[in-house]
Amino acid sequence: MAEKRRLKVPHTLVLLFGMIVLAWLASLVLPAGAYERHDHDGHQVVVPGTYHRIEREAPFGVGDLLTPLTVVPRGFASVQDIIFFVFIIGGAFAVLRATGAVDASIGLLLRRFGDRRGWLIAIGVTAFAAGSSGFGMAEEYLPFVPILLLLARGMGMDAVTGVGIMCVGYGVGYGTAVLNPFTVMIAQNIAGLPPASGMWFRLLLTPVMLAIGIHHVWSYATKVAREPSRSLVSDLGPPPVALPSDPPALGRRHVAVLAVTFAALGLLVWGLASRGWYLVEMGALFLGLTIVLGAVGGLGADRIAVEFCRGATDLTTTALLIGFANSIKLVLADAQVIDTIVHGIAQPLRHLGPSLAAAGMFLVQSVCNFFIPSGSGQAYVTMPLMAPLSDVLGITRQVAVLAYQFGDGFTNIVVPTNAVLMGILAMAGIPFDRWLRFVTPLMLKVWVVGSLALVVAVQLGYA
Repeated sequence: MAEKRRLKVPHTLVLLFGMIVLAWLASLVLPAGAYERHDHDGHQVVVPGTYHRIEREAPFGVGDLLTPLTVVPRGFASVQDIIFFVFIIGGAFAVLRATGAVDASIGLLLRRFGDRRGWLIAIGVTAFAAGSSGFGMAEEYLPFVPILLLLARGMGMDAVTGVGIMCVGYGVGYGTAVLNPFTVMIAQNIAGLPPASGMWFRLLLTPVMLAIGIHHVWSYATKVAREPSRSLVSDLGPPPVALPSDPPALGRRHVAVLAVTFAALGLLVWGLASRGWYLVEMGALFLGLTIVLGAVGGLGADRIAVEFCRGATDLTTTALLIGFANSIKLVLADAQVIDTIVHGIAQPLRHLGPSLAAAGMFLVQSVCNFFIPSGSGQAYVTMPLMAPLSDVLGITRQVAVLAYQFGDGFTNIVVPTNAVLMGILAMAGIPFDRWLRFVTPLMLKVWVVGSLALVVAVQLGYA
């Protein structure tokens, strides 16, 4: 009897290019349209009720056939800060690894806590959720990917579990968004609500969503630990990073290296919170850290350069995927159809009752996050529409903001247009289709619980 052939899923890069082509084809069919916009605190915000069809700047021609190709270099250019940051992170971690401090410290942790997978999952998911919920952290998590992979591998878990700890926390944090300055605070400002208002309801939701996320990651990790062949990446060979079979003992030089690293992370937190640092400043900090680590670790200038180049080279695929993912939204933006899509999917909400409309807003915002993966960008486009619509539907504006942050935040860990997600998956060597198989059951649970939470909020008159 012939062996049944398994469906071969294309490489993630092929999938992303296919999405670029589909976006281009959609842009040829959908009419161009736009909302009028006005300035709001230095940002362009749409004016409700002003959607109108527009003529494209140039009609379709032969040159448009090259759009799926010409948009890719532009996609790289518009996220160059993230791509360069990824290269620097790769180089910095390779130098840190070369000092032996990472292997020694993880070896020590595994000897003491190697059988406590549940603690790593629970503490890790909670920590990443807190960073995203309170400070809007996302790109800042990239340096932790290799460390989580090493810890997960050492505890008998696979790469999906390691990334799951980070991304599930990231999604829960953005979804509940107790104080996220880049999503909920902006959305409340646009909706005319006091900043940070309604926090009590979001605080009540946070442990519920955390419990769902932690249980999902823990269940998968337990299943894989019992039967390694059930890992979603069991057929892909060894992970991109792995501990040596006999990690070195933690020495004084290792302790000095770790002290410098933690001091730099403390400086990073201070810069993000107090000085408004972003990718340029973060990249400069990690570049400086690389030089100091090499000196403290006794590597020498040439060895630092060799390790840095090797680490940056290892993340070339990551950089490619980030650029391709960003190209999808550029195609739609160039064709001026994003406003058309938002206008079209928001219209059916007018025909629903308050409770169903609130759940529908969650769905609409989830779809919008595919086309506008920036949380603040989505707020400036959708909240001016959803806030007055909620008035018409008998829903408080606070509920409309909650639906927005659910749709934007939770789907951050599933939409392929999110450059941060694609970067994390590429660093871990996890194909997007395998990640979808892991995260889809979680997303179904989140969508159900989130919709129920919105219905409760409507019934309570959450304001």
